[in-house]
Amino acid sequence: MNAARILAFLREVMMNNNRPWFQEHKAEYLACKADFEQSVAQAIARYSEFDPEIAHLQVKDCTYRFYRDIRFSEDKSPYKNHFGAYLCAHGKKSLRGGYYIHLEPDGCLLAVGSYWLPTHILTSCRNEIMSNIDQWRAAVENENFRKYFGLPNEHQWGDKKGFGGADPLKTCPSGFPRDYEYIHYLRMKDYCCWTHVPDTFFEGDDWLEKSTKIFQIAKPMMDFMNAVIDDYE
Repeated sequence: MNAARILAFLREVMMNNNRPWFQEHKAEYLACKADFEQSVAQAIARYSEFDPEIAHLQVKDCTYRFYRDIRFSEDKSPYKNHFGAYLCAHGKKSLRGGYYIHLEPDGCLLAVGSYWLPTHILTSCRNEIMSNIDQWRAAVENENFRKYFGLPNEHQWGDKKGFGGADPLKTCPSGFPRDYEYIHYLRMKDYCCWTHVPDTFFEGDDWLEKSTKIFQIAKPMMDFMNAVIDDYE
């Protein structure tokens, strides 16, 4: 992937986020878009080697429009300042967890899992954690997971890494024991983890192997939750 070219274009967009400028530079946008989409195709092929459930995906199933929906937003900037792709077996609008790739100047990241699950699914996830706490702890308390993602609710979205993107419940969720030893896992509102990477991470060809390593570390956590979410989709 020519990440340097893509990120340079995105920096220009951030400084010139208007339609006249974009139309003058649309050829560069299309070149960057094609490069990114080719890389997403490579990612689908590579990640399918350890997660065959996503092998059927096509690039269009994973990528997003570059044009912002500004109808209900105070920010009327017409274009995004990032390229993103979500590789999820049930599609990018699914509640099911998947693998997210994000290219943004000084904000590149990799993320895995499910964000903002509905309350009834969260309740089932919490019950599953309590019923299989040893399996859950093995997935999220090992050295590699904590190295890349940290402890639950220890960080916020803008931080270098994190596990649990939404603010946790301040108290025990309704219907669960307040004195439960691992209550911090039940107070989570989502089961998503992320790690920021330098802008140079996606440059060249080895980003696929580096991202594969990180995604494989997070996959047991995601699989644990997907087994619950699949009952609702």
